[in-house]
Amino acid sequence: MSDVRDRSHRLNRVDGIARHGRLRRRGPFGTVAKVLSGVVAVALVSSASVAAIAAKQVSDDLGDGVEIEGQPAPHRQGGTTSLSAFEGGFNMLVVGTDNDPEQSAEFGERDATLNDVNILLHVSADHSNATAVSIPRDLVTPIPACRRTDGSTAPAMAAQPINTAFGDGGLNCVTQTVQGLTGLDIQYSAAVSFNGVIEMSNAIGGVPVCVAQPIQDEYTGLNLPAGTSTLQGDEALAFLRTRHGVGDGSDLGRISSQQVFLSSLLRTVKSSGTLTSPTKLYKLARAAASNMQLSESLNDVGTMVQMGRALQDLPLSQVNFVQYPGSTGGTGVYAGKVQPTTYLADQLFAKIKADQSFTLGAGSTGIGSEANAASPSAAASSPAAAPSAAAPPAAAPSVGASSPAAAAPSTPAAASGSGSASASASPETIDGLEGQSADQQTCSKAFGY
Repeated sequence: MSDVRDRSHRLNRVDGIARHGRLRRRGPFGTVAKVLSGVVAVALVSSASVAAIAAKQVSDDLGDGVEIEGQPAPHRQGGTTSLSAFEGGFNMLVVGTDNDPEQSAEFGERDATLNDVNILLHVSADHSNATAVSIPRDLVTPIPACRRTDGSTAPAMAAQPINTAFGDGGLNCVTQTVQGLTGLDIQYSAAVSFNGVIEMSNAIGGVPVCVAQPIQDEYTGLNLPAGTSTLQGDEALAFLRTRHGVGDGSDLGRISSQQVFLSSLLRTVKSSGTLTSPTKLYKLARAAASNMQLSESLNDVGTMVQMGRALQDLPLSQVNFVQYPGSTGGTGVYAGKVQPTTYLADQLFAKIKADQSFTLGAGSTGIGSEANAASPSAAASSPAAAPSAAAPPAAAPSVGASSPAAAAPSTPAAASGSGSASASASPETIDGLEGQSADQQTCSKAFGY
């Protein structure tokens, strides 16, 4: 598979500034990690203790919200923060930028700020299932005209890598682009700085990550033995940033490797007492608030508490991490980029629009990860098994047997995540999608294996 680095002519790059610098352990952060760290942090502001202790301080950390075209007006909770669960379903976009203006020079510098991480989180109306879709940074898509923060309008463009959208018009432009790509209405948006993954991983005491073979990456300074390592701080950042160290060295391989971290992160949060620890929740909430730029619709502690309450009891087996389907090796505007696989994307978003859960086919983990042999579900989920020392056994994943996938019909009520069809039938398998459920034990595959 070809390297899918961004080579967009639109960025007018300055000579001598590397796309990804060879800085040990630190560097521009293009990862899913901080994204779901932000999503999880939103879910974690969900205890009465934290609401009572930290609401004012977290609110002070939030700063001003970002106006997003088409999103609901800001909602402020009056008086005591509500502890009720969020009503209905919602779609939230979390964007990770790799050139935050407040970053230290040790992270490297570049001539443009790109949205190298884009995850769309959908939660069903009955809160029974959720899907987090990772959109490859080099996926070529139309970018619509959108309003910039200074009031001017960024012009529409027919075919550009999606990671150029932030440089065109900030968080609003990325939101409009993802809405056009997916056909979903996005009610909430957030941009996360790369410092967030360091602070959030520290706040929960680290995340255990399974590695199938030793990983060494001179670009990020990552050096991990085979087996399980608990990562936090700079090492977590390096793991989530590594591209040359996993899979085939491409961003697509990195996404599937990152899902190893994300599923483990969610399991850790659910099992380590984080949700019931005021201290951990407070640290995580402040780490998130200090490193996130939120839309006006999300920039309120009360709203985050309610969203957290909705997600708190969601079964891990009903949380799917999937990659927006695409391939490399195309020609024309897709040369050196990622070309959407339209028929699979249509199936995926038909399920999401209809609020229906789904499972993934056998061997779906992607080129940067594989099933963990220690997991009782390893044989069913992937033909390639990782070393048994890599991680403790886990519950069986929600990966069904292979079967022809059919797109579910879309309904107007479900288009914004407000449908109620998720509990109507047994989940259908969508073959060809890459990803995993949150309860599935997987291991990152080292580059070259």
